[in-house]
Amino acid sequence: MKKLIIALAFLTLGFVNAQILDPVKWSTSVEKISDTEYNLISTAHIDAGWHLYSQTVPDGGPIPTTFIYDNSEENFTINGNTKEGEGHTVQDPVFEMEIKFFEGEATFVQNINLSQATATINGIVEFMVCDDTRCLPPTEIDLEFQLGDKKALATETKSEVIPAETLEKSIDKTEKSATSKGLWSIFFIAFLSGFAALLTPCVFPMIPMTVSFFTKQSKTKAAGIKNAIIYGISIIVIYVLLGTAVTGIFGASALNALATNVWFNVIFFILLVVFAFSFLGAFEIVLPNSWANKVDSQADRGGLVGIFFMALALAIVSFSCTGPIVGTLLVESASKGGSAPIIGMFGFSLAIALPFALFAAFPGWLNSLPKSGGWLNTVKVVLGFLELALAFKFLSQADLVLQLHILEREVFIAIWIAIFGALAFYLFGKIQLPHDSPLTHISVGRLSLGLIVLSFTIYMIPGLWGAPLNLISAFPPPLEYSESPYGVGFSKLGSGGSAAAHGDLPEGAHLLAPHDIMAFNDYDTGLAYAKKVGKPVMLDFTGWACVNCRKMEQNVWPDPGVLNILKNDVVLISLYVDDKRELEPEEVTESQLKPGKQLKYIGQKWSELQTIKYKSNSQPFYVIIDHNEDKLVEPVGYLPDVPDYKAWLEEGVENFK
Repeated sequence: MKKLIIALAFLTLGFVNAQILDPVKWSTSVEKISDTEYNLISTAHIDAGWHLYSQTVPDGGPIPTTFIYDNSEENFTINGNTKEGEGHTVQDPVFEMEIKFFEGEATFVQNINLSQATATINGIVEFMVCDDTRCLPPTEIDLEFQLGDKKALATETKSEVIPAETLEKSIDKTEKSATSKGLWSIFFIAFLSGFAALLTPCVFPMIPMTVSFFTKQSKTKAAGIKNAIIYGISIIVIYVLLGTAVTGIFGASALNALATNVWFNVIFFILLVVFAFSFLGAFEIVLPNSWANKVDSQADRGGLVGIFFMALALAIVSFSCTGPIVGTLLVESASKGGSAPIIGMFGFSLAIALPFALFAAFPGWLNSLPKSGGWLNTVKVVLGFLELALAFKFLSQADLVLQLHILEREVFIAIWIAIFGALAFYLFGKIQLPHDSPLTHISVGRLSLGLIVLSFTIYMIPGLWGAPLNLISAFPPPLEYSESPYGVGFSKLGSGGSAAAHGDLPEGAHLLAPHDIMAFNDYDTGLAYAKKVGKPVMLDFTGWACVNCRKMEQNVWPDPGVLNILKNDVVLISLYVDDKRELEPEEVTESQLKPGKQLKYIGQKWSELQTIKYKSNSQPFYVIIDHNEDKLVEPVGYLPDVPDYKAWLEEGVENFK
């Protein structure tokens, strides 16, 4: 049954990823300046979620947008370079450089002077686009500019259509993937954070007080329940409006771009440290009393408006406890971009609102609540330690972007060991903070939590010497960003894996650093070797400029289980669809997707192979095949979940056996 479920899951993933995508449409127009001077205007209409790279990209970065204008008949002269809009500029942590890109719509203008009359000017634009989970190979599109007497003549230039026989049923628009998965994660984290906020001194005592108010002021029990439910809904509305405001002010795309911005990460590191110190008792973050007084006066109006202002009063009064948690959630969800801040605030407020509605419906439950006391402050302090630990994730991201190597993996782990070690001592009563009550004994719950934290602290210690620490793999810098990328005392000689298993590398193979995965970059060579050693082939359709391909290689492939399969159980063939090296003359053929055009580059050859054979043109894209070149399992694309990716690999290898 388990295998059936896994098979169905990957079948679904296969259909999601097996799509031939065309996210950019081009249109052209001409602006007449004078009888001889014109502006050739090219406009890219970019689907939501995708971005198009600028014309100016540093060496080693993504493929830039490039325009070529056909002047073989010498009908015109080009004045300067093609101009483009402002776009967005971000510091990319993968390419380690500033990269400019466009979203929504981008306009490019080339000024020319006619030397003799002509009706049409032809051109070509080569470009590359990516979204949050995949990139498409470089694409060339023909442009046509119709010159005439009108102020502006517009012509739509569509991408060339893929033949119908290559589309089949796999081009259903089932656009799910990692985005929805990330939003669910944000929701559950926010929901749990809301329950944590309930257990703070500012919120917990409000539950019996507020519920008692509604039940006593309402004429009937039903009316009390109704008012408490409205109160809970008002709490949700207030926090969701906050998330909506964050998204609306910054914009979904800007939030996503901020995730790799150095100043964003540094500022929020400082902000989270301030929140942490507040929870630890150094000071309290409070809103002006005048705000609370004004809102409280509105709560006396009664009716729906009064209930809403009562909810707003709760949010303001409890801000010293909920503010740091809400701020942390907004920071984390903002780094995800899109609607994540709204989803996060919904999950948080739902957890806050539920107890008020439930205890109003069943007031007898109030007797079962524990009494307020010093344990509420303990909850605040624990949250303070957690916020302090999370702060260093943002500082680490800034260090990675700048490649300063100040907060390398060992330093990050050492800081976390110190933070969680101090938390363990606090829970055992060895450390006391300003607002703590005298501790005469340790409760069983506090002792249990202390033991868990101490165990976690001890678990992290081997990470100082190169242990992978899979439980927290998403937080510290990657293994290669450390003083000892291969682990302290590790020697590559005799370390096993591909190189050791096969002795000298076979012709056409090379080792991918730092994990020494043997790979081929030619389809036929790799397939021949797989037949020789009796192993299945894993095709890795990738790109030098594919951000998410690097994320998979840096975050998923190093997992010990995944790495073992890639090294020992399959033959890896990495096919770079943006490889701009020219094909040998005997390999140059006519494109099957674009009749009349020839395949000139190696990357075009691999891109066409992927599109025709697997009905997909996005990267990363992984396929496991047998020696007859038949699929052993449905292909997958960007799959950052390590267990899912490992299960997919195991399914393919098992089917080969």
